Amino acid sequence: MNPTPPLVLVFAGNDPSGGTGLTADILALASLGCHPLPVITAIAVQDSAGLQEFQPVEPDWLEDQARLILEDMRIDAIKVGLVGSIENLTVIAEIASDYPEIPLILEPVLSSGESDEYSTDELIAAMRELLLPHTLIVTPNSIEARRLASDDADEQEDMPLDAAAQRMLNCGCEYVLITGTHENTPKVTNTLFSGNGRVRADSWDRLPGSFHGAGCTLTAAIAGAIASGVELSQAVRDAQEYTWQALSGGFRPGMGQIIPDRMFWARPSDEEVAAALAEDVAKAEADAATQDGDAAADDAAADAAAADAAAADAAAADAASDAAPDHAADQISAKGA
Repeated sequence: MNPTPPLVLVFAGNDPSGGTGLTADILALASLGCHPLPVITAIAVQDSAGLQEFQPVEPDWLEDQARLILEDMRIDAIKVGLVGSIENLTVIAEIASDYPEIPLILEPVLSSGESDEYSTDELIAAMRELLLPHTLIVTPNSIEARRLASDDADEQEDMPLDAAAQRMLNCGCEYVLITGTHENTPKVTNTLFSGNGRVRADSWDRLPGSFHGAGCTLTAAIAGAIASGVELSQAVRDAQEYTWQALSGGFRPGMGQIIPDRMFWARPSDEEVAAALAEDVAKAEADAATQDGDAAADDAAADAAAADAAAADAAAADAASDAAPDHAADQISAKGA
């Protein structure tokens, strides 16, 4: 029997574009050697350009999906993305309360692109009160961090990110990772906070374009690393490296945003493609040279055969010429007799 890979229970919605939600989580977790256990929270009508509408699943269905798996398998981590509704959030919080030994990694999906349809003030308040107390690490971008920290729009606008992180920590979570993708800075700086203040800050080159699913990729990668036993600070660093590589290798399959390539490591690099092309060209040239050599050898052999034939014909002609006088003499002798 083969060993079981790390198991990660995933709560998320289904995005048909594959950019966010369950598909993003499954690809990222599988890429990192984990076995994802997807529990669907909502069904979205969505493409790479944005969300049109979504329908949360019934909370009873959500609970039945998750609890059946939890009773069957030993889960190493829980990753929570889009919850879909306050009722679903309540169910997830109750499950987290029943399994406090399983680390919960929260991606607070409050909006999609320019839309705020995923969240309401009531849902955000419920997230603070019910879910953050069970959370090991929450991974908001700077906009989500300020919204989670305060209901006051004016206060959100001017709130320092350190203060926003502290408010979320005061709600009961152990760590906060605030990503800097939405900040107007030359580089993207992601900062990890704990109750003792800043733990680490990592800066990354800002890539061109707009991405659909960067947050899902990062949070799933953190969940995968933690499920694999990596210490949290290192898990955050490793997940950022993986996410940057996925974004760097991203592709644009539709008319909207770029989708991260979570399986980037399985694609040949530009250097590998160039080397393979050079090898093909060299082989083609070698084959052509061999064919030219074979043709030249065939021509030489044909020329030699023709020369041999000509020599044979010449020898035959000489033999015939030598024999002609003797034949004439024989004829004269015969007449004289």
